[in-house]
Amino acid sequence: MPMHVCNGATLMCSFGVAPSTLVVLPQNRTLTSNMPAANIMDHKPMVNIMPFGMCTTPSNPAVASATAAAMGVLTPMPCMPVTTTPWITGTPTVLLGNMPALDNTHTLMCMWGGG
Repeated sequence: MPMHVCNGATLMCSFGVAPSTLVVLPQNRTLTSNMPAANIMDHKPMVNIMPFGMCTTPSNPAVASATAAAMGVLTPMPCMPVTTTPWITGTPTVLLGNMPALDNTHTLMCMWGGG
């Protein structure tokens, strides 16, 4: 059974080298485990989604440039999440702030391919 996600949840990126933490602002005024509860709109970089240490995907222009400068040797660069769309798919039967609630089975895609 999926678990509801709240502020402080641990996040992982398939191309990041370190975990990150979800930041949920208390704007929906709904708590779970005494923490602000998340919905699918909690996807904004540097507001809700913090960096994952270093990024290792060549589709990230910074990584591609550093890798080219290193003569093709993969060179990770600092992660800067680019999450422009909401979490997929949300829980349509549970609404928080008129948006589907977020649970631990949902994914968020970065523009550089991580998820």
